[in-house]
Amino acid sequence: MKELTLKYGMNPNMKKARIFMQKGELPIEVLNGRPGFINFLDAFNSWQLVKELKEATGLPAAASFKHVSPAGAAVAVPMDDVLKKIYYVDDLKLSPLATAYARARGADRMSSYGDFVALSEICDAETATMLAREVSDGVIAPGYTDAALAILKTKRKGTYNIVKIDPNYVPELVEHKDVFGITFEQDRNNAKIDANLLNNIPTKNKQIPADAVRDLLISLIVLKYTQSNSVCYVKGGQAIGIGAGQQSRVHCTRLAGNKADNWWLRQNPKVLSLPFKDDIRRPDRDNTIDVYISDDWDDVLREGTWQQFFTTKPEPLTREEKKAWLKQLKGVALGSDAFFPFGDNIERAHRSGVEYIAQAGGSIRDDNVIETCDKYNIAMAMTGLRLFHH
Repeated sequence: MKELTLKYGMNPNMKKARIFMQKGELPIEVLNGRPGFINFLDAFNSWQLVKELKEATGLPAAASFKHVSPAGAAVAVPMDDVLKKIYYVDDLKLSPLATAYARARGADRMSSYGDFVALSEICDAETATMLAREVSDGVIAPGYTDAALAILKTKRKGTYNIVKIDPNYVPELVEHKDVFGITFEQDRNNAKIDANLLNNIPTKNKQIPADAVRDLLISLIVLKYTQSNSVCYVKGGQAIGIGAGQQSRVHCTRLAGNKADNWWLRQNPKVLSLPFKDDIRRPDRDNTIDVYISDDWDDVLREGTWQQFFTTKPEPLTREEKKAWLKQLKGVALGSDAFFPFGDNIERAHRSGVEYIAQAGGSIRDDNVIETCDKYNIAMAMTGLRLFHH
């Protein structure tokens, strides 16, 4: 098959839409559903990401995509009971691939709502079982077991988008994009992300342990497929905060840092013991937890709307308790898709437990950035590689 006609383009008023190959056959097969224009943009970007994560780490990988940027991405690192609980998978049998997707989905569950999923391995029944109960638009993988396919075909009243991709497909070196009737042409970004990028460490602290090397590589690969400007915080083999598409780099760092903070606050004992009513759906729990750990909780208490979700009035998580809890977040790795122009990015990163950084370098203020890292004993590698993605 050389082309596939789509229902419509990026928006319903854009009637004519298709995907097609200039040479050869499409490397995908739609096994179920009818993926749209944005679905395929998410599918192809996310597939590249998980393929590279698997190549870089040797571990099964998964990504949760929304609007052509990852909401989460992870590799199959075993989870403790707390993570299983906050990701709502403590009642499931988890294969390595299911573990990777649980981590990818769980990092920022609000952003992952209605995601497109990418899996580096053949989808198994355990992963399909998890997918079946989440709100999701579709999945792309190199294959599906019979059991997994049967489970997924029941999702969304039989309309769930299931795409199979040829894992051996290699795209043309040169790629094209039309904007305003004008065609752009460039080489594909085939930059290989591996540990060699982390050899230039200008900070006083030059110690980056193996787990941190893995996490820095994950951050850089995630950034390679995230709309720029972008910054990514990683811990334990998964992205815990992604800041995408911001015009200011410090805003990326703040946005991603706030998401990382929320990820950590969700693990606070007070959050884990919130007295939710049994019939509250997972997305509503996620939204309510987000409010509970925010400054908006006082308004909820005043308005009395907490009674919609809880059997008893929850004890507040005070500002002092949040600060104390956040100070316990350590060992976080951070990647940036371009250089940090000011030390303020490092100051913000430090507040979210960052101890390892990979960034391109090359700013006229590199000395200030290095000095700020040294202030907090952060080990920072300058990769010399910019990873803009538009």
